[in-house]
Amino acid sequence: MDVERGTVEGAKGAVPLVLRPRGERGAAALADWITAHAGEMGAALREHGALLFRGFAIDDAEAFERVARAVAPDLKDEYLGTSPRKALTRFVFTASELPEHYPIPQHCEMSFIADPPRRLFFWAMRPNDGVGGETPLCDFRKVYADLRPDVRRRFEQGGIRIVRNYAGPSGGGRLDPWKLKRWDEMFGTTNRAEVERKCREQGFEYTWTGGDRLRLVSTQPAVRTHPDTGAPVWFNHVQVFHLSSAPREYARIRRLRPDLRNTALTLFADAMVRAQSVLKKPDEHALHCTYADGREIPAADLEHLRDVIWRHLVVYRWQKGDVVAIDNRAVSHGRLPYRGPRTIAVAWA
Repeated sequence: MDVERGTVEGAKGAVPLVLRPRGERGAAALADWITAHAGEMGAALREHGALLFRGFAIDDAEAFERVARAVAPDLKDEYLGTSPRKALTRFVFTASELPEHYPIPQHCEMSFIADPPRRLFFWAMRPNDGVGGETPLCDFRKVYADLRPDVRRRFEQGGIRIVRNYAGPSGGGRLDPWKLKRWDEMFGTTNRAEVERKCREQGFEYTWTGGDRLRLVSTQPAVRTHPDTGAPVWFNHVQVFHLSSAPREYARIRRLRPDLRNTALTLFADAMVRAQSVLKKPDEHALHCTYADGREIPAADLEHLRDVIWRHLVVYRWQKGDVVAIDNRAVSHGRLPYRGPRTIAVAWA
């Protein structure tokens, strides 16, 4: 088997590099080809940040897992993120069970844990037929380089503090519009001692609050060096977890796709954030971010960051069977709102 290389039609830049089959299209043949060209694939991931395998017959979760293992044999199954997911195999999950109208801003997977994934994989099991539902990519190396120097300096000097509040097994607080998972769903146990052990392992500061709730606070630098190249990379969840995230993301989606639905969602999200700001203290929100010392981050700096991210955003339509392999330490991903049936699966290493 051989492949041809190219780019996504209509996409800007070199992310992702597209690989299409010449001849045999099966998952086994693709996995064997990746293994035989491991050095070449590693170099391509370092350069481009993402590889899109398109036109191959990746028809089920086991085939997807086989292809992912060819790139990264040590797949993981522990997920300490916020999106609800369903297991398809031990190492393959639905990417997110959040409602279809929710936008997922750009982020590198689990950037807030002690050892974030090196590789991330998505598979288009069932792309939606209508508008939206893309999984945009963004080169966070370019985001770092393109930030205004004074904004970048404030983030580098200030660091990032992430606050997350989770309901417990009783489900209290599930009416929160941002719908975090329960802490027992995230940690896979109702044993508080085991939860605390995992928190210490990840560097999370934990507090058990009223109503069986758990507050996690973690601090991290805004920028990390790439483990292979040493290049600086924007690497955090600040514009994802900040309270202002939803309305500001919807505002940009509305500019991309101006329709009544996106306008209504923008106005609703803005009203909800205003209400949350009045009703709750900063550390009581489901999600929020500050500088490491607890100071609020200027709204203008966050807006500039979002503008830079969207400037480098690569949006392309899924095709059934697509597999994208991502260097999670360099390239981010997200999700645009959509309508209709859609299933995208994920694996990581």
